[in-house]
Amino acid sequence: MQPDTIDPSSGYRYYSAEQLLVVQRIIDLKNRGFTLEEIKSLLAEDVSPAEVKKSLTAKQLELQQFIEEAQSRLEEISSGLERIRDLDDPSPAVPIVIRNVKSQLVASIRDTIPRSHLCLLLDEIKQYVREHQEDDNRSLNVQWHNNDDEEDLIDVEVALPVAKPIPGSDRVNVHFWPELKQAASLVHWCDPYHSSCSALAELATWISSNGYRPSDAKPIREIYLTADQDLYGKLRRAELLIPIEKI
Repeated sequence: MQPDTIDPSSGYRYYSAEQLLVVQRIIDLKNRGFTLEEIKSLLAEDVSPAEVKKSLTAKQLELQQFIEEAQSRLEEISSGLERIRDLDDPSPAVPIVIRNVKSQLVASIRDTIPRSHLCLLLDEIKQYVREHQEDDNRSLNVQWHNNDDEEDLIDVEVALPVAKPIPGSDRVNVHFWPELKQAASLVHWCDPYHSSCSALAELATWISSNGYRPSDAKPIREIYLTADQDLYGKLRRAELLIPIEKI
C-alpha cells in the first residue's frame, strides 16, 4: 500500500486515518488465514456480500480440514509415544525361553537376493497386502532358509500376517506358516540389513548348552517387533526363533 506521504529527509512513511483502517482490515484477514491475493479480492470496492460469504465459507472449510488433519497427526504421534514407551532402556535383559509358535495365515514372498535388498522385499510384501485392504503395520516375519554370513546371496522368505485369505500372485503366496512346536526365543535389538548378528551365535550357544539342537526340518524365523512407522534409527526390536529338538 502506498503511503499518503513520505518524509523526503527521513524516508518515514505516513498513512492517513483511512489507510490505517485498511491496514487493520488486512491484518485482521491475515489472522483469519487469508492470503494477500484473497485479501485483495475481499477489499475490492465492488465486492458483493455473496462473494464475501463464498470466500468466508471456503476459508472455513479449508481451516476445518487443516484442523482435522492436524488432529489426526497429533493422534498418530500420541500413539507412537505409546508404542515406544519401552525404548527408554534400549537393551533390557530378556531371558532366552523355549516357546510354541502357532500357525498363522500370511502373505509371503520367497526369493534369493543380496542381503542389502531385504528392505525392498519387505516393502514389496507390505505394498501387496495394503493393496488388498490388509493392515501392513502388522509384525513383519522373516524366515531365513540360509543364513550363512559368507554367502553373497540369501534365500529368504518375508511375510505379513493377514486377517483373511487374499488373492496370491506369481510372487506372493498366501498360506499358513507352519506351527513351531518348540523354538528357542531371544528378543534382541538388531539391524536386519547387516550381515552379522550376535544374537544368532548367542542363541545357538544356549541351545547346545541346554541339551537341544537346531531342527534341520524348519528354517530360522525372525519377527520384527518394531514396526516400520516406529523405526527411528537403524536398530529394531526383534524376536529370533530357532526351531529345536531334544538331543
